[in-house]
Amino acid sequence: MPTHPRTHVARRLLPFAFAALSLAPAAARAADWPMFRGPDRNGVSPDAKAPVTWGVDQNVKWKAALPQPGNSSPVVAGDRVFVTCAEDRLGMKRGLFCFARADGKPLWSRTVAYPEKEPTHATNPYCAASPATDGKVVVAWHGSAGLHCYDVDGKPLWSRDLGKIRHIWGYASSPVIHGDVIYVNGGPGARQFLAAVDKNKGDVLWQTDEPGGAEDKDATGKWLGAWNSPVVAKVDGQEQVLMAMPGHVNAYDPKSGKVLWTCAGTGPLAYSDVLVSEAEKAGTAMAGYGGAAIGFKLAAGSAGDVTATNRLWQATKGIQQRVGSGVVLGTYVYVPNEPYIGCYELLTGKEVWRQPVPGGCWSSITAVHDGDGYRLYATSKPGVTYVFAADPAGYKQLAANDLKEPTNSTPAVSDGQVFLRTAGHVWCIEGK
Repeated sequence: MPTHPRTHVARRLLPFAFAALSLAPAAARAADWPMFRGPDRNGVSPDAKAPVTWGVDQNVKWKAALPQPGNSSPVVAGDRVFVTCAEDRLGMKRGLFCFARADGKPLWSRTVAYPEKEPTHATNPYCAASPATDGKVVVAWHGSAGLHCYDVDGKPLWSRDLGKIRHIWGYASSPVIHGDVIYVNGGPGARQFLAAVDKNKGDVLWQTDEPGGAEDKDATGKWLGAWNSPVVAKVDGQEQVLMAMPGHVNAYDPKSGKVLWTCAGTGPLAYSDVLVSEAEKAGTAMAGYGGAAIGFKLAAGSAGDVTATNRLWQATKGIQQRVGSGVVLGTYVYVPNEPYIGCYELLTGKEVWRQPVPGGCWSSITAVHDGDGYRLYATSKPGVTYVFAADPAGYKQLAANDLKEPTNSTPAVSDGQVFLRTAGHVWCIEGK
């Protein structure tokens, strides 16, 4: 497979607004849900409990109103719930909201003004990126309006302008906090890059550019872009940052941003996160809108284009839309598709079963421990969360919970509660 030149830019710049860190509540706890898709960014909750059934009048502890629809998901740290949301229909006021976990009371909000009207898709309202927190600070990625860091009481700490992020379907990648570094997917658009930002000061530690971007279609007329969020994986004891780009997966050195290896064969639209099993030393990347999926081996020492040596499989047929990310449990992958949920073999890509979902599912799947196994939560676009057993033998539904508001967001699980964001509200679900 052909390789592509990349530009790696290492730079340190002073943030355009900075304040010294102040004391804040304790760091994120094991039971917190501090980032999109959980503490380990794999959709698996460390909790051994969560409610199974709910509805608009059942097991709702509280719900809090939001000013606009949006696709971002809530994150939870200690006694606080954070969510991003545009404050106006045109996305010129991009907000971060904090609610009290106990009762949903609004504690504070911070607004970033952006004077230009930017394009996006009707199904992707502004502020689609979920926030990230470590229990001391919380960061919000507002695309062209920058990366912003606050303490958990809402005090501004620093802001970083990473330039314009422009695509006709908008942006959606969520920031990832890993130690003292924040990883940000700077795309999609003509500018595509992965950046590492110092969590404490906002300095850009490195930025690695990806060539071949576009605000809509490439030179061959194919729609393209990467909306997925970075995943930090440990490969034979060494950390790598994995991210899907149009047509391939890149692995980056977390310290320098150097592209360690690339594996080609995916489609040009990279919506969902790379999924990894460190136990099986394998991963998968699944493109959207009919694009191909691949499986690949993870091995220390891999370098350059490893398509010929490390790609395990490629699936190019029978695929419709994939936006949300799946979960890997053992040697099976459970994936939200449109219009069905599917179970696949991680190491072969073989489909094991599929279950139709009315309205389709753009949210990512969340897994919760259930005795010796797991139960899975997948929320459909109409707002019904399907709870089902993680069983390769077949789809076994446990509940269908309708909040009667559309959503493309992903359930967060923390301390026996489920937090959901719908078009008009944030909900806290608690079993009795």
